Amino acid sequence: MSREYPEQPLIGLGAIVWKDGKVLMVQRGRPPRQGIWSLPGGLQLLGETVAEGIRREIREETGVEIELLGLVEVVDSVQRDAAGRVLYHYTIVDYAARWVSGEAVAGDDAAAVAWVDPAELHRLDTWNETLRVIEKSRACLP
Repeated sequence: MSREYPEQPLIGLGAIVWKDGKVLMVQRGRPPRQGIWSLPGGLQLLGETVAEGIRREIREETGVEIELLGLVEVVDSVQRDAAGRVLYHYTIVDYAARWVSGEAVAGDDAAAVAWVDPAELHRLDTWNETLRVIEKSRACLP
């Protein structure tokens, strides 16, 4: 199924990965939101559990291994074209996670990666929903 003008919503998986008080962020290398800083993640594969998919996506996109801490939020991302047709439609499942190992490097469809102090997130070009779920994820931290 095409990501543009899909026939149904696509399931996106993401993680708010914490390490030493900082959050792992990726700069999107492809549409939608190309160039925008976001949480690492991607699409769930057929036959894959949410947990398996999140760990795989974080590994592929950043090279980092994680431990999942808990569900933070399910976010709807619907973008329409100028005519009002649905251009992109994702249902995004975001989990809080803890860094376990690995050096963060841009892989897969990430243009860049960075560990960012939450106080500095406002300086990045990012989606407001991303900032909201990062803040909400603090409740899952030990």
